[in-house]
Amino acid sequence: MHIYFDNASTTPLYPEVMEEMFEVQKSIIGNPSSIHYHGRNARASIEKARKVIAEYIHASVGEVYFTSGATESNNWVLRSAVSSLGVQHLVVSAIEHPCVLKTSRALETEGKIQLHILPVDENGSVDLIQLENVLGAINGKVLVSIMHGNNEIGTMQPIQEIGEICHHYGALFHCDAVQTITKYPINLQSLKVHFLSASAHKFHGPKGVGFLFMRNDAILRPLLLGGSQERSVRAGTENVAGIAGMAKAFQLSCDNMEGNRIYIQSLKDRVMQRLGTAYLDIRFNGNLNQHSLSHILSVSLPPTLKSDMVVMNLDIEGISVSSGSACSAGIEEDSHVLQAIQHPIQRKAIRCSFSKFNTIDEVDFCCDVILRILS
Repeated sequence: MHIYFDNASTTPLYPEVMEEMFEVQKSIIGNPSSIHYHGRNARASIEKARKVIAEYIHASVGEVYFTSGATESNNWVLRSAVSSLGVQHLVVSAIEHPCVLKTSRALETEGKIQLHILPVDENGSVDLIQLENVLGAINGKVLVSIMHGNNEIGTMQPIQEIGEICHHYGALFHCDAVQTITKYPINLQSLKVHFLSASAHKFHGPKGVGFLFMRNDAILRPLLLGGSQERSVRAGTENVAGIAGMAKAFQLSCDNMEGNRIYIQSLKDRVMQRLGTAYLDIRFNGNLNQHSLSHILSVSLPPTLKSDMVVMNLDIEGISVSSGSACSAGIEEDSHVLQAIQHPIQRKAIRCSFSKFNTIDEVDFCCDVILRILS
């Protein structure tokens, strides 16, 4: 038996997505940039997918651009905002994904921007008053990049309020919504967000494809140069099957959003109830009230030698969990997220992340194994 509790890293494909992609691969052979019959078929498939996604996030079809995933989208926004829109200052939180933090620091090293990193509290929440103070003290064009939900500890940021603050101070706002898109309602008609990034493999779609929402009044220069694809701002022949699969996964996830979230929250609650009442000094990281992602649980283990081997021992038992972000695998020290919330260095943390395909029986077995390892 193999149990998968690492859905924050990537998710299994919906069967319907596999079928959709297979059909597209089999029947649509043209290049979407070609004007003949086969090319028009490929183009039609892409535009159908664009319409599906735009409708669910309440955007216009002209504001959705397909990319290889959120890492590309985030790099595109941060780098091109400097060259296209005259951004001189970047404001990010201390717990952003590495693709945001590393790109921001690279831009600072290159002398292109001044970087302002907002600390977070012990739950991983950004201080909105501090954000206002930073924006109020800056002279020059600003881009704020703050994620909607953290991929390690599950804390959600109040992006509605952040957008209002950015609007008040005339700042551009970019939101990495990788962990929340299709899991929580996102209405880009009401949110004051200029850019929003997403990856298909986080919502049971294929790897290697994603999208960037780019508001019509904040168009960026291309990050990739070449052909005139994606209305001449993102060069490269489109991944037709991947885009079709992403749209199918998007539709399925959004149509079942509320039911999925309630079920997944019940799995998370079950783990917290079982581990939290075991009297083994187990704690949970992040904001655990209504500002917490239903599918992510960061578990802080007792400071014992047994805790050091939990991830490996769970793997031996056929259970896959994470010790942090998959994008930073292999590092021995606490992740930058755990350091930012001042997680005690003597304690080890594991991340369990769930999907609709997990079961209560799997959760119970995982808890049994963890408690046995620590006993």
